[in-house]
Amino acid sequence: MKTSARNHFSGEIKEIKSGAVNDEITLSVDGSTLVAVVTQESTKSLGLAVGSKASALIKASSVLVMVDSDPAKISARNVLSGSVASVKTGAVNSEVTISAGNLQIAAIITNDSATRLGLAVGTPASAVFKASSVIVAVD
Repeated sequence: MKTSARNHFSGEIKEIKSGAVNDEITLSVDGSTLVAVVTQESTKSLGLAVGSKASALIKASSVLVMVDSDPAKISARNVLSGSVASVKTGAVNSEVTISAGNLQIAAIITNDSATRLGLAVGTPASAVFKASSVIVAVD
Protein backbone atom coordinates (compact mmCIF):
# COMPACT_ATOMS: atom_id res chain seq x y z
CA MET A 1 0.00 0.00 0.00
CA LYS A 2 1.38 3.40 -1.00
CA THR A 3 0.09 6.53 0.72
CA SER A 4 1.18 10.11 1.24
CA ALA A 5 1.12 9.67 5.03
CA ARG A 6 4.66 9.94 6.44
CA ASN A 7 3.79 7.66 9.35
CA HIS A 8 2.68 4.14 8.45
CA PHE A 9 2.74 1.48 11.17
CA SER A 10 1.62 -2.14 10.81
CA GLY A 11 0.38 -4.05 13.83
CA GLU A 12 -2.24 -6.25 15.40
CA ILE A 13 -5.61 -5.22 16.80
CA LYS A 14 -5.62 -5.87 20.55
CA GLU A 15 -8.98 -4.37 21.50
CA ILE A 16 -12.12 -2.88 20.00
CA LYS A 17 -14.44 -0.81 22.18
CA SER A 18 -17.76 -0.23 20.45
CA GLY A 19 -19.76 2.93 20.94
CA ALA A 20 -23.06 4.19 19.58
CA VAL A 21 -21.42 5.71 16.49
CA ASN A 22 -17.64 5.23 16.76
CA ASP A 23 -15.36 2.41 17.78
CA GLU A 24 -12.02 2.73 19.56
CA ILE A 25 -9.39 0.48 17.98
CA THR A 26 -6.24 -0.37 19.95
CA LEU A 27 -3.28 -1.56 17.88
CA SER A 28 -0.08 -3.13 19.12
CA VAL A 29 2.81 -1.94 16.94
CA ASP A 30 6.40 -3.02 17.64
CA GLY A 31 5.91 -2.90 21.42
CA SER A 32 3.94 0.36 21.39
CA THR A 33 0.21 0.92 21.62
CA LEU A 34 -1.67 3.18 19.19
CA VAL A 35 -5.33 4.13 19.54
CA ALA A 36 -7.63 5.07 16.66
CA VAL A 37 -11.25 6.14 16.56
CA VAL A 38 -13.25 5.06 13.51
CA THR A 39 -16.93 4.79 12.72
CA GLN A 40 -18.70 1.50 13.38
CA GLU A 41 -19.34 1.37 9.63
CA SER A 42 -15.58 1.47 9.01
CA THR A 43 -14.99 -1.29 11.57
CA LYS A 44 -17.50 -3.48 9.73
CA SER A 45 -16.44 -2.64 6.17
CA LEU A 46 -12.75 -3.20 6.97
CA GLY A 47 -13.51 -6.44 8.81
CA LEU A 48 -11.62 -5.27 11.91
CA ALA A 49 -11.43 -7.86 14.67
CA VAL A 50 -9.25 -8.55 17.68
CA GLY A 51 -6.18 -10.45 16.52
CA SER A 52 -6.34 -9.25 12.94
CA LYS A 53 -3.62 -7.24 11.22
CA ALA A 54 -4.11 -3.56 10.45
CA SER A 55 -2.08 -0.46 9.73
CA ALA A 56 -2.19 2.97 11.33
CA LEU A 57 -1.56 5.98 9.08
CA ILE A 58 -0.86 9.40 10.57
CA LYS A 59 -0.04 12.50 8.55
CA ALA A 60 3.08 14.25 9.84
CA SER A 61 1.13 17.52 9.98
CA SER A 62 -1.22 15.89 12.54
CA VAL A 63 1.63 15.08 14.94
CA LEU A 64 2.46 17.58 17.70
CA VAL A 65 5.86 17.66 19.38
CA MET A 66 6.01 18.04 23.15
CA VAL A 67 9.00 18.56 25.46
CA ASP A 68 9.25 18.99 29.24
CA SER A 69 5.64 17.96 29.86
CA ASP A 70 3.86 15.12 31.61
CA PRO A 71 2.27 12.84 28.96
CA ALA A 72 -0.39 11.84 31.50
CA LYS A 73 -1.67 15.43 31.54
CA ILE A 74 -2.75 15.71 27.91
CA SER A 75 -6.05 14.67 26.38
CA ALA A 76 -4.57 13.09 23.24
CA ARG A 77 -4.70 9.28 23.43
CA ASN A 78 -1.39 8.78 21.60
CA VAL A 79 1.74 10.06 23.31
CA LEU A 80 4.93 8.31 22.19
CA SER A 81 7.92 9.43 24.23
CA GLY A 82 11.53 9.16 23.16
CA SER A 83 14.08 11.51 21.68
CA VAL A 84 14.63 13.55 18.54
CA ALA A 85 16.32 11.44 15.86
CA SER A 86 16.56 14.20 13.24
CA VAL A 87 15.52 17.75 12.39
CA LYS A 88 15.35 18.87 8.76
CA THR A 89 14.83 22.61 8.51
CA GLY A 90 13.05 24.10 5.50
CA ALA A 91 12.12 27.67 4.59
CA VAL A 92 9.09 27.75 6.91
CA ASN A 93 8.66 24.31 8.48
CA SER A 94 10.86 21.64 9.97
CA GLU A 95 10.44 17.89 9.73
CA VAL A 96 11.18 16.42 13.14
CA THR A 97 11.60 12.67 13.56
CA ILE A 98 11.15 11.25 17.04
CA SER A 99 12.47 7.82 17.95
CA ALA A 100 10.13 6.25 20.50
CA GLY A 101 10.94 2.64 21.28
CA ASN A 102 11.00 0.80 17.95
CA LEU A 103 8.99 3.50 16.16
CA GLN A 104 10.14 6.53 14.18
CA ILE A 105 7.42 9.22 14.04
CA ALA A 106 7.67 12.21 11.70
CA ALA A 107 6.12 15.57 12.58
CA ILE A 108 5.94 18.76 10.54
CA ILE A 109 6.16 21.86 12.74
CA THR A 110 7.13 25.47 12.15
CA ASN A 111 10.77 26.46 12.32
CA ASP A 112 9.83 28.88 15.11
CA SER A 113 8.39 26.01 17.15
CA ALA A 114 11.46 23.83 16.57
CA THR A 115 13.67 26.67 17.79
CA ARG A 116 11.43 27.57 20.74
CA LEU A 117 11.36 23.91 21.87
CA GLY A 118 15.15 23.64 21.51
CA LEU A 119 14.86 20.58 19.27
CA ALA A 120 18.12 18.90 18.31
CA VAL A 121 19.21 15.31 17.86
CA GLY A 122 19.02 13.57 21.24
CA THR A 123 16.56 16.03 22.83
CA PRO A 124 13.95 14.14 24.87
CA ALA A 125 10.57 14.67 23.18
CA SER A 126 7.18 13.10 22.62
CA ALA A 127 5.09 12.71 19.49
CA VAL A 128 1.45 13.49 20.26
CA PHE A 129 -1.61 12.83 18.10
CA LYS A 130 -5.30 12.34 18.67
CA ALA A 131 -6.98 8.98 18.10
CA SER A 132 -9.21 10.70 15.54
CA SER A 133 -6.09 11.58 13.50
CA VAL A 134 -5.25 7.91 12.96
CA ILE A 135 -6.48 6.32 9.73
CA VAL A 136 -6.87 2.54 9.98
CA ALA A 137 -6.11 0.47 6.88
CA VAL A 138 -6.11 -3.23 6.01
CA ASP A 139 -4.65 -5.11 3.05
